[in-house]
Amino acid sequence: MDWAAIRPPVTRRIHRPRQGAIGLAGRAAIRGLAYAWALPITVLGLLCAVVAVVSEGHIQVVDGVLEVHGGLARSLLERVVPLRGGAAALALGHVVLGRDTDCLDRTRSHERVHVQQCEWWGPLFVPAYLGASVVAVLHGGNLYKDNWFERQARAREQRHTMRGRDPD
Repeated sequence: MDWAAIRPPVTRRIHRPRQGAIGLAGRAAIRGLAYAWALPITVLGLLCAVVAVVSEGHIQVVDGVLEVHGGLARSLLERVVPLRGGAAALALGHVVLGRDTDCLDRTRSHERVHVQQCEWWGPLFVPAYLGASVVAVLHGGNLYKDNWFERQARAREQRHTMRGRDPD
C-alpha cells in the first residue's frame, strides 16, 4: 500500500509567527527589571562571591548567572547551611554558590528555579523562603523538603530533566 497517497497534506505557514506584542526590546526591558528587582539578594550573593574568590575560590558565568565555587563558599555551604551535611549549592539572586564544579553542574537546573523565584519575589525572597520553612515545620514537615520553594524547584527540575533540558 502506498502510505504517501493516504497521508493528509502537510500545511505550511507562509509567514513567520509574530514575535509577540512586546518584541525584543520589551523582553530585554523585562529581563533588566528582573535583574533590578532581584538586586538586593544578588548583592548578598556578590559579597559571598568576593569572599570566596579572595579565599581561592573560582567564578564562572553560565546563562547570565554568576557561579562561585571553592574557597570559603565551600565552607559556608558545608558548615553554615542548617541541613545535615550542608548544601551542595545555594542561589542568592543571580549568584549561585557551590562547593565545587561538580556540585554546580549537578544542581544547576534546581538552582536556576531559585534564581527565577528570586526574580519574582525580589527583596522579599529570603524572608519568604524562611517563612515557608517555618510554615512547613509548624505543619509537622521538614524545614527543607517541605518548604514550598524547594518543592517547586524539585518539581520543575524533574519536569525539565524528563524533557532533557534545564528550566527556562
